[in-house]
Amino acid sequence: MIELAPEVHDAINSGEAVVALETTLVAHGFPAGEGLAVALEAERRVREAGAVPATVGVLDGRLRVGLSAGELERFAAAGDSARKAGPRDLAVCVAERVLGATTVGGTLAACSVAGIRFLGTGGIGGVHRGFAERPDVSADLGELARAAVLVVSSGVKSLLDVAATLEVLEALGVPVLGWQTETLPLFYTAEGGPPVRAAVATASEAAAVARAHWSLDRAGLLLTRPPVESLDVEPLIEAALMKTRSGDVTGPDVTPFVLAEIHRETAGESVRINKLLIADNAALAAEVAVAYTAAGSDGRRRP
Repeated sequence: MIELAPEVHDAINSGEAVVALETTLVAHGFPAGEGLAVALEAERRVREAGAVPATVGVLDGRLRVGLSAGELERFAAAGDSARKAGPRDLAVCVAERVLGATTVGGTLAACSVAGIRFLGTGGIGGVHRGFAERPDVSADLGELARAAVLVVSSGVKSLLDVAATLEVLEALGVPVLGWQTETLPLFYTAEGGPPVRAAVATASEAAAVARAHWSLDRAGLLLTRPPVESLDVEPLIEAALMKTRSGDVTGPDVTPFVLAEIHRETAGESVRINKLLIADNAALAAEVAVAYTAAGSDGRRRP
């Protein structure tokens, strides 16, 4: 069911740093054709930082960990016709030989099987706004509580209920760390979020926290990195969500709809910032992965 690319297989077996990347952003996260360039840039940044990229997706009846440029092109070409593959969807995509673009949760599930400890992404899913009227919680949270993986993101996706998501992460025992910040980034916005539990200043410090967490037989961690550039999109999110409530946009269709509205209203600025933060987060995930592997099994840095 799961197939590792030779490079990824060799890197895991030799104890090298490996960083997982998702494919939903390729098929669904950007205007047509732009997701492929983002994915390739994220992979380039991972390699530049000294780690091996392992982009995940379901292709031809196999959960693939490590994709070629040509295989990534298939996700880009498929666009919305590719199924969003969360943890619950992986087996169906495999059995039915459906092209499955993995979400953060789906990618985390693959990490658990493959033995990958680090993942870079833009933002994680969480508790949707208006939960009391229309319950909706991303499977990303449950998978973070099960997978021993450190996820680097720019916080929780902006269109979600950030405070409620943090409460759920606390209940699930998932530490939320700030990268050189004491407050949670709000995806497009660097400041204004609630406090995080702890701040880390270096990749080695983040790796040490992860190592201690996993030594206690715990699972996922979230390392939140503020975007270099900020954009206030809160009014646009509220307006877009109002449209979804008065129309037929529900479930997994809400996020791409809201993102498309923000893209249109900001004349593409939101997409530009999104591209930057995804690549930056992938690079940071690689830096932490390299620091983790360099320290060895006992946590002491090797000469």
